[in-house]
Amino acid sequence: MTIIKEMFENNKKWAKKLKRKDTDFFSKLSKQQHPQYLWIGCADSRVPANEIVGLMPGELFVHRNIANMVIHTDLNCLSVAQYAIDVLKVRHIIICGHYGCGGISAALKDTATGLSANWIRHIQDIAEKYKPNLKKETDIKQKINVMCELNIAEQVYNLARNSVAQDAWEKQKLTIHGWVYDIEDGLLNDLYCNITDTSILEEKHSAVIEKIFKKYNID
Repeated sequence: MTIIKEMFENNKKWAKKLKRKDTDFFSKLSKQQHPQYLWIGCADSRVPANEIVGLMPGELFVHRNIANMVIHTDLNCLSVAQYAIDVLKVRHIIICGHYGCGGISAALKDTATGLSANWIRHIQDIAEKYKPNLKKETDIKQKINVMCELNIAEQVYNLARNSVAQDAWEKQKLTIHGWVYDIEDGLLNDLYCNITDTSILEEKHSAVIEKIFKKYNID
């Protein structure tokens, strides 16, 4: 059996399994999605968003890109966020990275090539911003993990400063969360960003950055 054919067989087994639990599952799912959460995560194949948080199809709206970035000029990501807020009425946006991220590693080691090098440049800008602290960490694996957390804090900050989130706060409740997934044990780490409006953004952002450096003893 070819790999592609096996994937189709797995799909049949998966659909059959869900139908056994709820015979009307797919008919109900096809009518409307009502997720309460938007997940902005890394494209890494080892980070399956729904499975990590134990949610079923239709319960989590998902956008993924290299290193879970929220860039002000990325109309793809911002359109997903606006659709999630305005149409789906999500109340929580989770920006989730993961330790050992290949995009973070490529940024720190300057190994990205082609188009990805332009994308990774945004991460290198973050590394440059916190260079005085990062240079105190000599272990490369640890430095990558520090950057994974710093990157999440910065992406939460980016989204909170964007008009998509700011317009949403004028008319509805919305919380932006920053998490990091540990591939080695399957557990999530909450950075406690929890931005609910712009009035707390600067103070919360500074506190999260300070906490990250204290955690790794590089403050």
